[in-house]
Amino acid sequence: MVRRKKNSMVPMYTEAIALWKKFRLPKNKRQHSLHVAKLAVFFASKLQEKKQIATQTKLLLAAALLHDIDKNIPQREGERHPDTGVRILTEIGMNEVAQVVRTHPLHAICDNQIAPKTWEEKILFLSDKMVKYDIISVDERFSLWKKERWTKKELSMLENSYPKVKELEQFVCGALGLTPTEVIQLAKQSILGDKGELL
Repeated sequence: MVRRKKNSMVPMYTEAIALWKKFRLPKNKRQHSLHVAKLAVFFASKLQEKKQIATQTKLLLAAALLHDIDKNIPQREGERHPDTGVRILTEIGMNEVAQVVRTHPLHAICDNQIAPKTWEEKILFLSDKMVKYDIISVDERFSLWKKERWTKKELSMLENSYPKVKELEQFVCGALGLTPTEVIQLAKQSILGDKGELL
């Protein structure tokens, strides 16, 4: 693990993958997380290449791989996704990873307290919203969500978040000089290596 701030570790690719087994992450969430990681690393590499915007790629990769780590962990009273994952990551000394993970759920974009602010947070948030079990558009992802069962409150959150997610999509893709369709095509062609690098 890479030591960062005092009492904070960022796991390497294989260490993050090992946590999937430890916390029994379901197979479909593992596939989802790999695609989120691939897209996140793609965004980071293109931002560096085209705009000289440096991101903490190892931190971003770890957060992308672990953003749904709580999907098979019982929640404590008052917790909702990703609170349980944030708690677990903090307990095992991954505070920086936990902070990025904290900002990725859909409801975060409507809450100024936890809305994504750093490049790492924005990239993880957007990457997660462009992946189901493959890389897809934000519009496709929202279309799939609308087919799920929602309470009135959840449906309201979904509808309120959509324009903000689209705005973030335009912001990030615009920084790359690419359309969302071009991002999807190029990201799908890239391969995430066994150390978390794009090949």
